Amino acid sequence: MNQSNLELFKELNPEALQKKFLNSLLKIHNVKRGSIWIKKEESYLCIEAAGAESEQIKGVSLEAGHPSIVGWVIENKKMTVAETKSDRRHYKEVEDKLAVKSSLILCFPLFFRDKKVYGAVQIIDTLPEKSSLNLDKVYLEQLQNLVDICSIALSNAILYANEKKKTQSLKTALKEVKNENVIIGQSPEFKKCLDLVKSYAGTEFHVLITGESGTGKELVAEKIHKSSMRKDKPFLVQNCSAIPETLLESELFGYKKGAFTGAVRDKIGLFEAADAGTVFLDEIGDMPMSIQASLLRVLQQNEIKRLGETSVRHIDVRIVAATNKDIKQMIAENSFRQDLFYRLSVLPVHLPPLKERREDIPLLVKHFLEKESLKAGSVEKKVSTEAMQSLVSYAWPGNIRELENLIRYLMVTAADDYIEFLNIPLHVRNQNANIDPFGKPSVSSNDGTNEFIINLCSMTWPQLEKEYVISLLKKNNWNITWAAKTSGINRSTFASRMRKLKIRRDRQENFDLP
Repeated sequence: MNQSNLELFKELNPEALQKKFLNSLLKIHNVKRGSIWIKKEESYLCIEAAGAESEQIKGVSLEAGHPSIVGWVIENKKMTVAETKSDRRHYKEVEDKLAVKSSLILCFPLFFRDKKVYGAVQIIDTLPEKSSLNLDKVYLEQLQNLVDICSIALSNAILYANEKKKTQSLKTALKEVKNENVIIGQSPEFKKCLDLVKSYAGTEFHVLITGESGTGKELVAEKIHKSSMRKDKPFLVQNCSAIPETLLESELFGYKKGAFTGAVRDKIGLFEAADAGTVFLDEIGDMPMSIQASLLRVLQQNEIKRLGETSVRHIDVRIVAATNKDIKQMIAENSFRQDLFYRLSVLPVHLPPLKERREDIPLLVKHFLEKESLKAGSVEKKVSTEAMQSLVSYAWPGNIRELENLIRYLMVTAADDYIEFLNIPLHVRNQNANIDPFGKPSVSSNDGTNEFIINLCSMTWPQLEKEYVISLLKKNNWNITWAAKTSGINRSTFASRMRKLKIRRDRQENFDLP
């Protein structure tokens, strides 16, 4: 192979490589016309052409059902020579508009490394005498070897380009994931909530979202804003339980220079900053009574007064509030204003906890795995049936937020491509003994025997063995010799089982390696 052929393997741009490849073959045969074709679904597409009038050939697509020389070569996976005037395989219509017709075509298949054919290359003689091509059998065999080598180089370049496209697509998808929060759910209860949210979005009334912590109240608030007429205006968030009372008031309403010690300049408040947009007040149940009165004025009069000022400022904001507390109970205890509650809850929506929408858990798991794998630039992990059953059965006191954090943990701690039952933390697995997939309590004995049996019966034999080996190792401070002695088998057999079960200890800890 000469230097020019070696240069082919350094080229990773498919378009540049196919042009070099084709021109090299034409130069060897001293002909002026040629083309490269690839199979694409139910057709054959010309991706490169050389010679006079080549622009009329490049981009042409041949139907797979119509006889053609490239089609025959690709399907039969072998080289052929065809005299165009007499060979019925020749697709004559392709050359109808060409001033110079082909007389003899030499066509070779293009192979991947696994010997699968992905295309064909044509070397075309246009002389009426058909004298340009060397058809000696030994020569053609040598030429076939050269074509095979070059076709692998071309296939590698195509695969490389495809991987680059995939990487770019992943980056684009990751950017979309980072910039947009998605609401996942198809359970009947949750669909009712989404239908309410959709209908609320088209109004200008205030909304009160209730539900346990971690159920996605901020996502719903953002959805309401993005689906409303205010979507191009600000969406600002304030957690009412995160900061002290005095600081919360200044954050919401702003202040005038000199209003208090440290107020060295005028400060615009959240309500002013969100003018014409939406303000999301999270944990509204933790808002102090004194600030509740000021908020009521915003809702009734659409006006605010900065700290230290006597004049009022008119604003136009929509308020979406959220709480995980029982507001009606707080009203009864005089810790929340009844008039404020009625103003806020013109449009109420209650988000069900995750344990009441278990059919959504597999969808959420898939979503979070995809999201985290995109962030990490790694292959998306799969979840075994047993592991998914344990996730569906768990009560999820922390709701969706807890599930998302667990998926992040499993992405790091599960060594294999599959998340198995034994990868699930014990507190999640243990609770499964008393909860069936539909959330109903199971009967268990007072001494915990039934719970122990259920845990054992939920495991396969390899899972049970792996759990046993890990327990022995932990008991013996991860010393393999001691663990093997405790198990009653020799050390080499024990170490062999560890390797088969893919048991490794954290690299940061000392380990008696097998």
